[in-house]
Amino acid sequence: MGAESRRHRDVQDECFFEIRNATVWRGDTVALRDFSLALRHGESVAILGPNGAGKSTLLKLLTGEVRAAANEGTSCRLFGEDLWSLEELRHKIGVVMPEDVARFHPEEQAGDVVLSSLRGAFGRTRDMRFSAKDKAKAEEVMQRLGVMGLAERDFGTLSSGERRRFLIARALVHDPPVLVLDEPSTALDFSAALGLTAVMRELAAHGHTLVLVTHHPGEIPPEVGRVILLEKGRVRADGPKRKVLEARGLGELFGLPLRVSWSSGWCEVRPR
Repeated sequence: MGAESRRHRDVQDECFFEIRNATVWRGDTVALRDFSLALRHGESVAILGPNGAGKSTLLKLLTGEVRAAANEGTSCRLFGEDLWSLEELRHKIGVVMPEDVARFHPEEQAGDVVLSSLRGAFGRTRDMRFSAKDKAKAEEVMQRLGVMGLAERDFGTLSSGERRRFLIARALVHDPPVLVLDEPSTALDFSAALGLTAVMRELAAHGHTLVLVTHHPGEIPPEVGRVILLEKGRVRADGPKRKVLEARGLGELFGLPLRVSWSSGWCEVRPR
């Protein structure tokens, strides 16, 4: 783990995502307008906003699934490149989305959920072959996530929290320096959500750059120091967590009076 942490620190402060003056269309709708943002290695961030703010579109930009309109003065670079392939990005950015659970057959062996990521697939087919090195890599991340003992179980028999951990292991099997978590606590009960938070904190503490996309300020762990607020396809606020997560700005963003309090790096937001 020490070597891994040093490797991630070596690229700290370098931008892995930089977009300037961009317009992004989703169908006939402008999802992001005059949009500029930079994300750096070694700096974990949370992206927060109501429905329709542009969070999903920003996530798809980060994962290379959509591109900005080719307007004059617009630029978008991922890991220093203007052009990229999804195959290359899998080794640089891991993505965990709640809806990925539905991509796997309930009888898929849980360990194969992780292994199949090495082939860019959602599930193992009969003709897939994996080397001892591949299997060792998958076992290593499953051990880290505390699910190695469940690897031979059918994916559909696992709890929602256990399935989410396998999805994180799947995202980490390529050893990407950046991990994106989209609404990570969705559909999790209280215990599973706490367990997942502990995993996120450990990953951040060991050098992974986290990008947490969420609706809820209360699930942003202390290790995430920067918060970006989105509103109607624009950046409303961007800065240190305590400065951005303040009652007036959040109240205006979500349209109701709020009270904000802090405890040990956690933000608690309640109606006023």
